[in-house]
Amino acid sequence: MVGLVLLKALVTRLLFVLHSLVAVWRVTWVKKEHRYWLLALLNLLLALETVLTLKFKRGRGYKWLSPAIFLYLINIMPSLWLLELHHGNQVCIPKKQTMVIILTQNISTGGNVNQTSTSQRPTNGVGTIIYLTSEFLDTLLLVCDPVWTLALHQTLLLILILGRWLLPIGGTITRDQLSELLLMFVGTAADILEFTTETLKEDNVRTNLILVCGILAVWTWSMLQFPLDLAVQLKLVCPSSVKARGFLRLFLCQYSADLWAIGLSFFIQDGPFLVVRLVLMIYFRVINHMLVFFAVKNSLVMALHFYRLVALIMATRASMQDGPERLQARPSALDQPSESSPSEWEDISREAVPLQTSPVTSEESYPIP
Repeated sequence: MVGLVLLKALVTRLLFVLHSLVAVWRVTWVKKEHRYWLLALLNLLLALETVLTLKFKRGRGYKWLSPAIFLYLINIMPSLWLLELHHGNQVCIPKKQTMVIILTQNISTGGNVNQTSTSQRPTNGVGTIIYLTSEFLDTLLLVCDPVWTLALHQTLLLILILGRWLLPIGGTITRDQLSELLLMFVGTAADILEFTTETLKEDNVRTNLILVCGILAVWTWSMLQFPLDLAVQLKLVCPSSVKARGFLRLFLCQYSADLWAIGLSFFIQDGPFLVVRLVLMIYFRVINHMLVFFAVKNSLVMALHFYRLVALIMATRASMQDGPERLQARPSALDQPSESSPSEWEDISREAVPLQTSPVTSEESYPIP
């Protein structure tokens, strides 16, 4: 069992490192500068966290926070920022045009494409694998930069969910809470992907560097909710003494998990997304049906969370009002014997007298004739 935990911890962190290295490689390919390989040094933080986790936690996670996911975000965020900022200067050539260019170059050189490909293909097994790998990499290089950036965004969210699932459970989180957390991550990831694709694809947005940086900052802020597990681990059992300490403490104790989910929606996800979309529509005059739809969706989600907050406040007030009545009812039931009259106590004592055994003499028991 310990070996399986260690294996899952290592495999998950290795997946994080490989994906971040692919993003760094893409940055160096786009920028045509090898200095961007220095971004790969950020993985040393994840390597240090891996050593400490394996040594002190035996591969298990921490309470309320996943340092591995947090460091993975630190590793890959700079690469995605550079790709998004470089995105506006790239022209995506369709695949058909690319194939036409390649065929034109082959014809101009006087070569036969089929004969060349057939003659260069190796016959042994290892050579075939190397040849197919090189062909696959050449095909990937033909993919334009916007498609690469979108693929990195999608795989980032998928790896976050898969990695949180594979990471060993630690702290006080249970499997039931982990499944609930993963379902929350799926919905959150879909909203975040919609936000980046629908806002950054506009030409008017791409030409404004400050606006692009603002959108990326909001996107980065929204990604910080993935390392946190507070939405499922703050479900506490409040003691009865909390009611006597006031409304606020009872409210925070009973509905801490719900309040955390509402706070995520208002301040990390739906609230900032709504502000960005309203700024795009009102100030920058960027209006399309998808942008309007998602703005209405964010508004509706926030309204539903506000309705949920009001319902929780009313439920807490009701529990505060019911508490003193129950406390008053219990002493009245206990005080009923004290309100009885003295005659009733005398009757009870008279009825209890025959039950007592009085000492008798031997003469009373056996009379002398």
